[in-house]
Amino acid sequence: MAIPQSFLQELLSRVDVVEVVGRYVQLKKGGANFMGLCPFHGEKSPSFSVSPAKQFFHCFGCGKNGNAIGFLMEHAGMTFVEAVKDLAQNVGMQVPEEDISPQDRARAAEQRQKQATLTDVLEKAGEAYRKHLRNSPKAIAYFKGRGLSGEIAKQFGLGYAPEGWRSLASVFPDYQDPMLAESGLVIVNQEDGEEEKRYDRFRDRVMFPIRNVKGECIGFGGRVLGEGTPKYLNSPETPVFSKGRELYGLFEARNALRDAGYVLVTEGYMDVVALAQLGFPNAVATLGTACTTDHVQKLFRFTDSVVFSFDGDSAGRRAARKALDGALPYATDVRSVKFLFLPAEHDPDSYIREFGKEGFAHCVTEAMPLSRFLIEVAREGCDLHTAEGRAHMASNAKPMWMALPDGALKRQLLSEIAELADLGNHELQDLWIPPAPTTAPARSGEFKKSSKFKTRERPPQNWKRGARQIPAGRADHAARVLLSNMEIWEQLSNEDHNLLCDLAPPHGPLFVWIDHQHHEHGNQPWGALREGLREQEFEDMALRVMATAFKPLLDEEGKPMPDAASPEEQAQEAAQELRGMLNRMLIENLKAQETEAIEAAKDDPTALQRYRALQTRRRQLEQASPSTAQSQD
Repeated sequence: MAIPQSFLQELLSRVDVVEVVGRYVQLKKGGANFMGLCPFHGEKSPSFSVSPAKQFFHCFGCGKNGNAIGFLMEHAGMTFVEAVKDLAQNVGMQVPEEDISPQDRARAAEQRQKQATLTDVLEKAGEAYRKHLRNSPKAIAYFKGRGLSGEIAKQFGLGYAPEGWRSLASVFPDYQDPMLAESGLVIVNQEDGEEEKRYDRFRDRVMFPIRNVKGECIGFGGRVLGEGTPKYLNSPETPVFSKGRELYGLFEARNALRDAGYVLVTEGYMDVVALAQLGFPNAVATLGTACTTDHVQKLFRFTDSVVFSFDGDSAGRRAARKALDGALPYATDVRSVKFLFLPAEHDPDSYIREFGKEGFAHCVTEAMPLSRFLIEVAREGCDLHTAEGRAHMASNAKPMWMALPDGALKRQLLSEIAELADLGNHELQDLWIPPAPTTAPARSGEFKKSSKFKTRERPPQNWKRGARQIPAGRADHAARVLLSNMEIWEQLSNEDHNLLCDLAPPHGPLFVWIDHQHHEHGNQPWGALREGLREQEFEDMALRVMATAFKPLLDEEGKPMPDAASPEEQAQEAAQELRGMLNRMLIENLKAQETEAIEAAKDDPTALQRYRALQTRRRQLEQASPSTAQSQD
């Protein structure tokens, strides 16, 4: 999603950076500026300055600086688009979305209003649960029995949902309000022919409010007191809560992550709260579900080091295996992913109480690196003394290795796996990444009618008649560049996006899908995109063009290329190549539109004005890149 620069300038002119930063940092007036303790590093004396005149923040201690958008990205872990939308909503501006119909835009506005109302309802319930906690001796006794202080309980907003089927009726006068059911606070049952029954979802449970990165309450986790079932109960999926995307304790831990240098991912609410009490405030937990790529992506917005903590039993190993799958696409050379397996009789809380804070910190330091765990998973159940066992191990390792982003780690693992498989590096690489065919095989029905994602609205006739037909090599190259370096997509203009998305199948639909993925999830590495491509109608084409993306890893002797360009250099070069190619495509497209405008001018005098505008735009492109205007494919 390309946001016009003019809109960003207007947005920043309306936003007060002092107000934005002040949501998260206590600021005091100091001369012309405001001062406070830096949220990006630990300090006792304020060195963090916010300038209302310059609309800029700067820390004289750690050097962090930027505008309001940059602050939300850096401190709140938002993507660029999320930060822009957050600021725009606060000042009453609508982010331009050219490809969205008025109907969809209205529905989006209605959805945003509903989400705001739901968080208000949940915040009110959370406040009531906190009040009930103060009047519940048994709930207080439970938390004290777990070693929690009143300060920690206040920090995490812990509460208590009392016994009784309709306790929330005293909090919300209109117990029939549909928002109570939509927020997950109230369950509605209605048997055939019977009167509707409503009752509280959470009853006689200690309550853990779940907050998003902005600190808004989006759901609850409740632990039963006594022997009831289930032991833990989460809010259901709602318009504001998706357990596959959210992490418990991330809002509370966001500052501690920077101080500690890593995040500790645990298995439950009490693990997070207990660890904060015992000196590890940098812990978060998944919400009763396996760790997903969305979880990992969100964590890497805050830190470059993730340590997964699991029990050492079979269930813990299975959970670690799923976490490995989620982490692989984001395991770049500058990030660290480790796996900590505690003895079966311990959780983090009990381990620290027995062996102390230092003992647990040592365990974290000695946690198993991702590379070692990947090898262990691949060779599990395989007899490496036999050819069959080694082949089985290599087969297990292949999808995990393919999910890794290209880099030194991936290349080193190739060598380790090849050695275990008793193969040469180049032999294994040729098995896993066969040479790409020179021409794409023609298949009838390659582009299926169904799709797993919602595309942005485009005239369907574009793909049946009049769709842009360009040399396959250009379209393939554009697909390869953007699938390998998704961050380039946000560097392109709306004109570029429309040009690519309007191509004939399968390329046009692929670019529409890339646009959707970028809008929903931000920049993703190829490993994550590969998972999303499964069973899509353009999957085969994407795999074909990407077959050469990871190919140049080794020289003819199977050794790493010594003079290979860095990933940053490759991305820059790819962006330049794509820019030149898009300019050629735009020029050709404009020429075709000029011809159509001249023809239309015979019957429509206004078409002549359109022709002149198209001609001016084409000449601008030709002057900007004269070489591309004359090149032929």
